[in-house]
Amino acid sequence: MRARVRGIYATALTRLLLEAGHEVVQASRPIRRRFDADLPAADHDVAVETTDDRQGVGVAGDPDAVAEATDLLREVGIDTLAWSDPTPRGAVFDGRVTGTLGGGAVLDLGDAEGYLPFDDAEGYVGEDDTFRVQVVEASAPWTDGRPELDTRIRAPGGLATLVPGREDTRVAGRDDPSARELVGVTDLLDPDVPDGWGVEWSRDARDADMDALGGALDRAAERARALDPVLAEPEGEPGPVATPTAGSWVWFGRESRFALDGHRRAVTTTMPGHHRTKAASSAASAGVDLAEALSSFGDDGAGDGTDDAEFPFAVVTDQFGPAAGDSLGIGHGKPDGRLITLGRGEVTDLDADGTVSLAREMSAGGTYDALDARREAGDVASTTFREGRWWYPTVYRSADGERKGTYVNVCTPVEVFPRRVRYVDLHVDVVKHADGRVERVDDDELDEAVAAGEVPEPLAEKARSVARAVENAL
Repeated sequence: MRARVRGIYATALTRLLLEAGHEVVQASRPIRRRFDADLPAADHDVAVETTDDRQGVGVAGDPDAVAEATDLLREVGIDTLAWSDPTPRGAVFDGRVTGTLGGGAVLDLGDAEGYLPFDDAEGYVGEDDTFRVQVVEASAPWTDGRPELDTRIRAPGGLATLVPGREDTRVAGRDDPSARELVGVTDLLDPDVPDGWGVEWSRDARDADMDALGGALDRAAERARALDPVLAEPEGEPGPVATPTAGSWVWFGRESRFALDGHRRAVTTTMPGHHRTKAASSAASAGVDLAEALSSFGDDGAGDGTDDAEFPFAVVTDQFGPAAGDSLGIGHGKPDGRLITLGRGEVTDLDADGTVSLAREMSAGGTYDALDARREAGDVASTTFREGRWWYPTVYRSADGERKGTYVNVCTPVEVFPRRVRYVDLHVDVVKHADGRVERVDDDELDEAVAAGEVPEPLAEKARSVARAVENAL
């Protein structure tokens, strides 16, 4: 398998892939400097790219390679979770407009939705109009976004993409001598490009050799021939028309990020909590780069990716937040990949050991989940998170301070980022009622998630173990 890797996890994942016997191609300059290995500018079978929110990676490319890469990434840590992408980049759908937003339309794609910018559709776009569209930008399941669509169908092949309705050759980026040379070389490759399709090279193609360029054109041409029959107008109900590529999304929990630190540390200087800190914000990511350029962080030099230092939670939060008085969101991930925000609260206390206390004033209506207590105006929810802990408690009190109950959520290890606490809920929870009764709930939901393939059995057993310990402690 040949993989192209980009983003804050690139060094760690490059080592992981190489150790597993795979090939990493089109590597960036920093990656090439760090590895004593052949990292050619060849075409790739699969691309592994950090998500915009830095919480994980998207995997896209040939179906077999995507499956193999995803299986490898699942093994990073106990709290690594992965989901297949129903709308991978390059897939073609028939879609129906269900509504319009400021700059585009929302399309029903059958089992998913997509977003079509008005600029990428010909003519007027109105409700119930139908379009044949291709996914040009996929969207992770834990975000609020929809995959971005285009009515122009293309045949991606890694270094080369074929575009219908054109006969010329183009190169992404500046029109410089290397680009013009690549245009000239294309004819020498004697490509078997279908009639009516033009060639568009990526920037990385400038550094590729003739064999890699020829292989990329062959792959793109094969996909173009497969897509030729679907260039017609949409037919029938919304749904997939062609899926030449596959995709998946991999979310890294806190333990997984520290496991990736170990892979990176075996290659280059890596501060404790490198990936945990970089996942917080772009400013934090830049700060990590500077710190690592100046320090060794007590690396023991064993080359096994370990050291004795601890993650500097206090230093990181002092620099990047949160701070007392800040508004902090609760990012409640679900095992099926969705992300639910359980409101925002004020940070009332922050300790150097990673403990953050949050207060939320509740609105009236309904009851508190599993506590059989009425939710009334003026109620206050006090939640205590601790970085790295597999559970957190929320105490509900009335306006006059009367305790209504305690709800302990069992989850993947908590991470306290500058604007949001993040974890994935593991279903099973423990509650303590106002009368002192302790009850464990939702074991059946965890069992169902295991059966559905959403929660690996080792992670489920960890959740059950944590729930037993909390139940005994209460």
